[in-house]
Amino acid sequence: MGLGNELKDKLAKRAALEVKEHMIVNLGIGIPSLVPNHLPSGFPVVFQSENGIIGIGPLPGEGQEDENLCNAGGFPVSLMNGGCYTDSSIAFAMIRRGKVDLTILGSLQVSEKGDLANWIIPGKKVPGMGGATELASKANRVIVLMTHLDKKGGSKIVRECTLPLTTRSCVSMIITDRAVFTIEDGRLILKELFNPYTLQDIEETTEAQYTLSPAIKYID
Repeated sequence: MGLGNELKDKLAKRAALEVKEHMIVNLGIGIPSLVPNHLPSGFPVVFQSENGIIGIGPLPGEGQEDENLCNAGGFPVSLMNGGCYTDSSIAFAMIRRGKVDLTILGSLQVSEKGDLANWIIPGKKVPGMGGATELASKANRVIVLMTHLDKKGGSKIVRECTLPLTTRSCVSMIITDRAVFTIEDGRLILKELFNPYTLQDIEETTEAQYTLSPAIKYID
């Protein structure tokens, strides 16, 4: 289920609130790549890509793209002052040594325990897993940005993933186009709702079992 640009920006803006000063952050392709656009100018953070870029900046404007500069998904990016290039072995070494503080990824399914399934639908041609396995296993924090429902209208937040797993029990936050959940001590907790969705809407469209935060927040 596709999202309009306005809604994509809304999700990226919410995710940007989780980026703290001086973090090293890896972003997945798609909506996660919009996160830098929602940080203040000069915000002290380092964005890393597994194809060998340290210091990714905001998305370049139309006509400003450098054909030799792209992220791991092949999409144009910019480079901050002081940024650098490495080979992918160094980029993956950073990830595997636990040097990445936060990764923000897309997903096909997430279970109520935080299991991540984001690399394949058996029998269908989809982008490969890239560095997702390493990132999901070794990043200090994993946030998923995705639609609440799949293309058939089914919940993507499930009791148990039916698609092949990327990594077990790795996700700590899920941001969808309808709500924000956290996973704490193996429990899924509904924390925020995007207007105009209601608690009943979420109950009717979420397969997973979850509890309500004592202070639900509404996001315009």
